[in-house]
Amino acid sequence: MGDMANNSVAYGGVKNSLKEANHDGDFGITLAELRALMELRSTDALRKIQESYGDVSGICARLKTSPNEGLSGNPADIERREAVFGKNFIPPKKPKTFLQLVWEALQDVTLIILEIAAIVSLGLSFYQPPEGDNALCGDVSVGEEEGEGETGWIEGAAILLSVVCVVLVTAFNDWSKEKQFRGLQSRIEQEQKFTVIRGGQVIQIPVADITVGDIAQVKYGDLLPADGILIQGNDLKIDESSLTGESDHVKKSLDKDPLLLSGTHVMEGSGRMVVTAVGINSQTGIIFTLLGAGGEEEEKKDEKKKEKKNKKQDGAIENRNKAKAQDGAAMEMQPLKSEEGGDGDEKDKKKANLPKKEKSVLQGKLTKLAVQIGKAGLLMSAITVIILVLYFVIDTFWVQKRPWLAECTPIYIQYFVKFFIIGVTVLVVAVPEGLPLAVTISLAYSVKKMMKDNNLVRHLDACETMGNATAICSDKTGTLTMNRMTVVQAYINEKHYKKIPDPEAIPPNILSYLVTGISVNCAYTSKILPPEKEGGLPRHVGNKTECALLGLLLDLKRDYQDVRNEIPEEALYKVYTFNSVRKSMSTVLKNSDGSYRIFSKGASEIILKKCFKILSANGEAKVFRPRDRDDIVKTVIEPMASEGLRTICLAFRDFPAGEPEPEWDNENDIVTGLTCIAVVGIEDPVRPEVPDAIKKCQRAGITVRMVTGDNINTARAIATKCGILHPGEDFLCLEGKDFNRRIRNEKGEIEQERIDKIWPKLRVLARSSPTDKHTLVKGIIDSTVSEQRQVVAVTGDGTNDGPALKKADVGFAMGIAGTDVAKEASDIILTDDNFTSIVKAVMWGRNVYDSISKFLQFQLTVNVVAVIVAFTGACITQDSPLKAVQMLWVNLIMDTLASLALATEPPTESLLLRKPYGRNKPLISRTMMKNILGHAFYQLVVVFTLLFAGEKFFDIDSGRNAPLHAPPSEHYTIVFNTFVLMQLFNEINARKIHGERNVFEGIFNNAIFCTIVLGTFVVQLISTIPTSRLKFLKEAGHGTQKEEIPEEELAEDVEEIDHAERELRRGQILWFRGLNRIQTQIRVVNAFRSSLYEGLEKPESRSSIHNFMTHPEFRIEDSEPHIPLIDDTDAEDDAPTKRNSSPPPSPNKNNNAVDSGIYLTIETNKSATSSSPGSPLHSLETSL
Repeated sequence: MGDMANNSVAYGGVKNSLKEANHDGDFGITLAELRALMELRSTDALRKIQESYGDVSGICARLKTSPNEGLSGNPADIERREAVFGKNFIPPKKPKTFLQLVWEALQDVTLIILEIAAIVSLGLSFYQPPEGDNALCGDVSVGEEEGEGETGWIEGAAILLSVVCVVLVTAFNDWSKEKQFRGLQSRIEQEQKFTVIRGGQVIQIPVADITVGDIAQVKYGDLLPADGILIQGNDLKIDESSLTGESDHVKKSLDKDPLLLSGTHVMEGSGRMVVTAVGINSQTGIIFTLLGAGGEEEEKKDEKKKEKKNKKQDGAIENRNKAKAQDGAAMEMQPLKSEEGGDGDEKDKKKANLPKKEKSVLQGKLTKLAVQIGKAGLLMSAITVIILVLYFVIDTFWVQKRPWLAECTPIYIQYFVKFFIIGVTVLVVAVPEGLPLAVTISLAYSVKKMMKDNNLVRHLDACETMGNATAICSDKTGTLTMNRMTVVQAYINEKHYKKIPDPEAIPPNILSYLVTGISVNCAYTSKILPPEKEGGLPRHVGNKTECALLGLLLDLKRDYQDVRNEIPEEALYKVYTFNSVRKSMSTVLKNSDGSYRIFSKGASEIILKKCFKILSANGEAKVFRPRDRDDIVKTVIEPMASEGLRTICLAFRDFPAGEPEPEWDNENDIVTGLTCIAVVGIEDPVRPEVPDAIKKCQRAGITVRMVTGDNINTARAIATKCGILHPGEDFLCLEGKDFNRRIRNEKGEIEQERIDKIWPKLRVLARSSPTDKHTLVKGIIDSTVSEQRQVVAVTGDGTNDGPALKKADVGFAMGIAGTDVAKEASDIILTDDNFTSIVKAVMWGRNVYDSISKFLQFQLTVNVVAVIVAFTGACITQDSPLKAVQMLWVNLIMDTLASLALATEPPTESLLLRKPYGRNKPLISRTMMKNILGHAFYQLVVVFTLLFAGEKFFDIDSGRNAPLHAPPSEHYTIVFNTFVLMQLFNEINARKIHGERNVFEGIFNNAIFCTIVLGTFVVQLISTIPTSRLKFLKEAGHGTQKEEIPEEELAEDVEEIDHAERELRRGQILWFRGLNRIQTQIRVVNAFRSSLYEGLEKPESRSSIHNFMTHPEFRIEDSEPHIPLIDDTDAEDDAPTKRNSSPPPSPNKNNNAVDSGIYLTIETNKSATSSSPGSPLHSLETSL
């Protein structure tokens, strides 16, 4: 383990090693030497400094800086230092490029299935069958309409387009999220400043501008921004738990342990240090690099770089070897080692190399579902193809008893390819391409909205995992409480006030003692500043407890700043600073008459023992006996403590002027014989909205546990106030020590069975170390006690919470109080540090899950119906009743729009009334299955009724058994329309998935949904109106009108059209030959002009054949405008099969009038068309 830490010296130093060579001469100490020095701890470091540099000032001299004046601040000098020793900036993880994000999005199983189907479909659409003579090779009706062939590619292309949409949307979301997060980071970084001495002036500079050689002033409450060596210090104590996990404060002094490390907190005292390592060379920087600020690839690259650069880096290697020699001693004190000893680091290393977490619950279920649907679709399409092929083979070679001719092989192959395309269509219909899009839209929409609810989501799936959370392990300070210590109770002038009293209620002399005592005897660095935002709370700067006392003065309408202006910090005669042994702080003032007054404050049990007097109700001091003290403890202090208050006693003592000056160093004689002014109870108040939020969580089946460093009484009191503990319940409140004792066996190893006995009842873990938190989270996640695996969310703000945040299913970091390490390890950042936002996250998470379920219910109904219709249609009528392009409209447009409509349903409070789904519950519940199958059954009944009996209901021509790819018929248009409208109304049904009766509830809250349903309906209407009806659509580019054309030329025009429009089928050519014959006959008829044909002269007359030709619809109304004979649109829109005329069978079925866009007779016109044997129409029919 020690080895690894020392390797990390090279690890981050690589980048700078090249530059070192040139600059070694400039400074008397290299980057590598400094890094090796900072790796050491306590006595080793001292020995090393003494051996190599003499003392700290020796290091300052080598770094060319003055311990008192600091750096000159000359820009050239600063630049040179940054070039040699690096900047104080830890480069963030390289953001993934847009292309990388696109590539990641493409890995989705559903998308892969879709891509394959699309490519196959595209490939087949470009397959051009060879021409062959149909007559010889059987008369299976596969008519290839070239127009349809040319649009065959649309389907494949459209599927690919939908895939591209999904991928781009996903990638763009990830990218913008990352950008937002980086924006937040940089905003936070710019706000941090630190105090340094430059050119003898004390100035504040941004943390990023600190460089090696700077002299920095450290004081209580600072977070150290860089590594350094102490030059001078008073009572300096550091909390290094963020690096070592040890909660005890480390005393720093010149003669014991002078090394100060970045990322640690100054807990008491003050001092000056010379900065020796910044950015990636500082201890926090090294940890960041280990946390994988670049993941696996970076590490591999770095390994390679290291090998290459090793030759140039001899200096660094020597230092590393030196460091290794001292490994033995340094072993226990390495940075960020878990308390489990050596193996902790290997674990960390492994953790860095593993992908972040297993798939999210929803992703797992969706992938499984997609695969299942894919398999079912494949099966269906395979069956379709097999049935079609068998039908063809049996019909051709068995029933018609045809031989297999060699020259027919290409044509047979063409048939098989056709069948294969139908198969692919069935498959494409089966795969729900809207699904990935629905998931993406839903998540993206939620993430955007969650931003408003103070959740900055860093990993999309975290949002949805949160909906399944079963346990939340929350910090106390700042999350459940406001992290603003406030005085809430006081014992003044022998009265116990449960609220802050009015200043008038306190005798003036007591008040003046109180005001002076608090103002002077609090560090002058603690102050209360006005709020940053209008309506915000005042800002507390410095020690939170002292700020509470200063806040008390403000509540008493007094201003501490006036007193401080009167008695500046330099005027204080002596200060005994607060520390953990004294548990008190005292300040001595020298009065103008030569007398002294000392003010003391501290933990009440300690100060009260030193009090011999107390200020009574009238403001006079009276004797205070041990018996009185016990009374106060029982009646005031213990009740306060049981409510979770921290009690602080304020006292003073006067030294009269005439006496000899006391022996100030003998503290015990000074701070005694005090007069008690007041006892105050301070609490960190519970955020007002938290109890309600916790109640919601518990109702939603989520257990909230509190993990805190505070003592167990305060923790229990706060937990009761929050509603985590309910009186009379069976629960556990443990301290960290106790917890560890219970979960470890005799050898000190953690046992899962032991954790399983504890965690179900554990509600409060107090005095816990970061390792305890990680152990608890891991224990709950790995537990197999309950039938569902627990999904755990964790909140954290400290660097030390990193491992627990990473381990949890969802890690919440605090946006305001959180450290960078915590944010980097988290999934969601709470921008307001508030527990209520977590409840919002749960709500959004469940909403995502429900949105996906709603969409699935809708999509699968469509798919089941479409697949069965396509399958039976293909098998019975040799053609799918729903054409490829129609399928596409249903599949793509409707699914995509439906996913948008259903995925943007806003969450409601009712989502918090049910228990979490858990990991094993199927995505499609029984209720949903009932809805899907019920609807599918209803829709199939309607569709099949229309399909096989529709023509009788509506009295129209049947569209069945038309050759493959015949133009659409009215019959099938009705089927298609009904199908689409059923889907539209089903979309409204799909809004509810838990069996609610009222599907319209809250429908107007979702504008997107209403717009989409209406929009789809309108587009559907427009798309199915036959073009011939849309008279208002002007035609463009027409030449002469029909009326201007001499009648004889009309038929010749027809011939020309025939040449021009290659799309028309062979059947139509035969039609036109027939028409030519008619022309000749008409000329003959014209010549004879017998009385039988009188009507022919009137152009309007309906029995005229010419007129018949110009009015192919043969409507009764005379107002009908002239419509070109062979109008493509008509050919598509109006082609019910001809019913009344029975033409002689022709060898080629394609030759029937069925094929032409013109139909001769419709029942409504019977009167006009009842043809007597001698009528021209009769001859027309026979000539066909």
